[in-house]
Amino acid sequence: MPAASPVAPEPEERTRDRVLQAVLHQGPVSAAELGESLGFTPAAVRRHLDALSREGLVEVKLVANQPAGAGRPARRYVLSHRGQTNRGNDYLDIATSALTDLAHVAGEEAVAAFAERRFAEMERRYRPIVEAAGDSLEDRAEALSGALSGDRFVASTRTVGFNQPAAMLQSIQLCQGHCPIQDLAREFPVFCDEETKVFARLLGVDVRRLSTLASGGHVCTTHIPLGRNQTPQQAEKRTRVKLTKQERPR
Repeated sequence: MPAASPVAPEPEERTRDRVLQAVLHQGPVSAAELGESLGFTPAAVRRHLDALSREGLVEVKLVANQPAGAGRPARRYVLSHRGQTNRGNDYLDIATSALTDLAHVAGEEAVAAFAERRFAEMERRYRPIVEAAGDSLEDRAEALSGALSGDRFVASTRTVGFNQPAAMLQSIQLCQGHCPIQDLAREFPVFCDEETKVFARLLGVDVRRLSTLASGGHVCTTHIPLGRNQTPQQAEKRTRVKLTKQERPR
């Protein structure tokens, strides 16, 4: 019986793209964590990360060690701005120019109204998905994350403060690793504001934006407090939204 032919090794470019995709979905992530999830040796992961760094697609973020923050900061990899834009932002230059002209002709209020209409459509599509998850805020946040990922926002959730004795100190962080309109939102932060309002209405609690890709963050992060026992609010009810001030990069 003839010996089986050896399996051809995966092309270098395809392997590197797998590493890049893993950084997108898991970042901020360490080289060791990437190696474990992809089944690569630490040396192989670092070789690909070094190549991606030279291409300007990933960058290193120094993160304080948990929980006390003692010791040297840990190295974590995230997509760079170039890595984000390389995922495809078709027609954003045209859209940005069009909205700039709209602001000049009709004022900033017209841009805000456009952003409100755009995210009202997102809310309409997402509401049945979130409502189907039930009353649990954790389940609703997970459903929202799934809906966002379906629209290429590469979203995920994680619970923080779960070791705290008081339930009021616990929260969910909703993270978005990619933003299809990042460059547009950099010029017009009202798009981030309207998206945050939609999250608050869908989840039925006050939420707070901790960071955005458009303002220079490595991910978009939304703080969702737990333990408040609020029932989901209907879209037409007014929801107070706490927003951090977003500054445009200089």
